[in-house]
Amino acid sequence: MFARSLAAIGLLIVSCYAPGAFAASGEAPHVDGAALGLIWVAPFAGILLSIALMPLLAPHIWHRHYGKIALFWALAFLLPFAAVFGPAAALYETLHSILLEYVPFIILLLALFTVAGGIRIVGHPHGTPVVNTAFLAIGTVIASLMGTTGAAMLLIRPLIEANAWRQRKVHVVVFFIFLVANIGGSLTPLGDPPLFLGFLKGVPFFWPTQHVFLPMLLIAGILLVLFYALDSYLGSKEEASAPQRDKDAGGIRIEGKINLLLLLGIVGAVLLSGIWKSGIAFTIYHVQTELEALVRDVLLLAIVGLSVVLTSAESRRANHFNWEPMREVAKLFVGIFLTIVPAIAILRAGEQGALGVVVGAVTNDAGQPIDAAYFWLTGILSSFLDNAPTYLVFFNTAGGDAAVLTGPLASTLVAISAGAVFMGANTYIGNAPNFMVRAIAEQRGVAMPSFFGYMAWSTAILLPLFGLVTIIFFL
Repeated sequence: MFARSLAAIGLLIVSCYAPGAFAASGEAPHVDGAALGLIWVAPFAGILLSIALMPLLAPHIWHRHYGKIALFWALAFLLPFAAVFGPAAALYETLHSILLEYVPFIILLLALFTVAGGIRIVGHPHGTPVVNTAFLAIGTVIASLMGTTGAAMLLIRPLIEANAWRQRKVHVVVFFIFLVANIGGSLTPLGDPPLFLGFLKGVPFFWPTQHVFLPMLLIAGILLVLFYALDSYLGSKEEASAPQRDKDAGGIRIEGKINLLLLLGIVGAVLLSGIWKSGIAFTIYHVQTELEALVRDVLLLAIVGLSVVLTSAESRRANHFNWEPMREVAKLFVGIFLTIVPAIAILRAGEQGALGVVVGAVTNDAGQPIDAAYFWLTGILSSFLDNAPTYLVFFNTAGGDAAVLTGPLASTLVAISAGAVFMGANTYIGNAPNFMVRAIAEQRGVAMPSFFGYMAWSTAILLPLFGLVTIIFFL
């Protein structure tokens, strides 16, 4: 289905071509975001509402046809856009979004999903509050080393297995999304895509480690304490049904160790694309792709193939590994990446755009940045838009000079970075691993909350903590 969806979009691109559509001047077709009204954001709002409401109101239709629904909203943007602004503009925006954003995004996720899914933690961990809290703490630490996707895919299955005997376990997965799939990835460019984009823009590799560490430590520490207290309370109600632990079961061991080496390969491929500057680029209708990016993607796909070949099929079956979570993310995010185009263009137009009031809110009368506003606006938009382009929008709004943003305006860049990464935890669509974790949990029988049900958790728990972070670090 996903292949057919991409093929349909490809046919649309071909159909958009007409003689003369390719500008003789060699300049890319440009659509001024200031000329776009909010009506252009309707397809993006439509796909978000579909993700939020259809699993609740029409679950059978949604689970059978979510790929077609995502394609519908993508075409609901592309066809009117081509009619109003011309086939050339539609072709350029489609290629730009797919080649430079969606494809690298989905290849990296595929690599982390496949490799992490080949690592099986074997043993009999018992889902006690101490064990569960240790899982979350370890995941929070390694998320910045292997990415939020890699850490989430590595630990979510054994964590669910450890708590299989419990009736009350939704909170375990919710806090896992908060910490491992989001907040833990805030210390290196490998942790979350927005920080990697900052790295490519000139932010030193270990700058987030030095400057975002204290906000991350505060919020992660409080969440771990809250989780331990909640898990202890809920676990005390189920102690009578707890299984007897087998003293002769042996310790925990790891199967698929080759995937640990492949994870290092993923890290190396990503670092290579950021450090190596080949000076060679390939252009497809004004969209330039650097050689180093292509090499990175080829290496990542090779790692995917190696993981599949070198990992025991039986081990993956025992790990309950399947491709459905990856298919769901791939299908939905192709629609998200396309329909988000006008929203990002409007934001880039600054105060001249339809969302000018949002952009103007981050600067005071003296022209100085308001760190608290940057934190909250970057975060709120990252909760519903893709956090990587949102980070870039506010990075550029703050001047776009890495030397200045890591120097005199360091607190502003901390606010942008923390907002983009932390508040990805506010919704299921704030960060791709959120989707994957939810899908895996539901497959394993965990009754995960709906889109708005999850937001009730994040609003009650995370927003007060973000307020505390604001008071301490950004006022």
